[in-house]
Amino acid sequence: MLTPRAIESFVGLFLLITILALIMLAFKVSGLTSFFQVKGYEVSAEFDDIGQLKVRSPVKIGGVVVGEISTISLDPVSFKAIVRMHINSRFNEIPDDSSAGILTAGLLGDNYIAINPMYSQSFLKNGGQLHDTHSAMILEKLIGQLIYKLGNSSTKESAATDKVDTKDANLAISNKDNSHEKN
Repeated sequence: MLTPRAIESFVGLFLLITILALIMLAFKVSGLTSFFQVKGYEVSAEFDDIGQLKVRSPVKIGGVVVGEISTISLDPVSFKAIVRMHINSRFNEIPDDSSAGILTAGLLGDNYIAINPMYSQSFLKNGGQLHDTHSAMILEKLIGQLIYKLGNSSTKESAATDKVDTKDANLAISNKDNSHEKN
C-alpha cells in the first residue's frame, strides 16, 4: 500500500505534467510553436490590399508551409502594404520570378500568402522581393460589385422595356390611324 506522501507525489507529478501539456497546447494553438526563430531569410512583397492578413500568418507553396509573415508596414509614398516574410532556410530554391497572392483558408478562414514558383534559374535571397503580386479578394467588395451590377442591369432592362413599350404604342397608334384612313 502506498503511503500518503507517495500519493501526494504522484498527484503533484500528474498535475505538473498536465500544466506543461496545457502550456504546449496554448503555444501550438497560438502559432508560437518554437521559442527560437527557425533559420531562414527575409523577402518582401508589395500589395494594394492585404485584407485581414496578420503577422505570423503562414506563407505556403503548394499548400506546404514554408515560412511566416514577419512584419507588415505601409509605404509612405505609394501607400501600398509592404509585407516581409521569413522563409525557412530549407526552402532556399524559390525562383526569383515567382508570384505571391493573398488567399483565404476556406470561406471564412484566415488569410495567408501563397507563392507560385515560376521558372527562373536564379533564386530568392535574403532581402529579395517578389514583384508579381495579387491582392486579397475581399468578400465585402465582391458583394458590393455584384449588387451594383445587378442594380445597373435591372435599370437597363427597365429602360429597354420602356423603349419596347413606346415602340409598341407608336406602332399601335400608327396602325389605328391607318385603319381610320382606309374607312
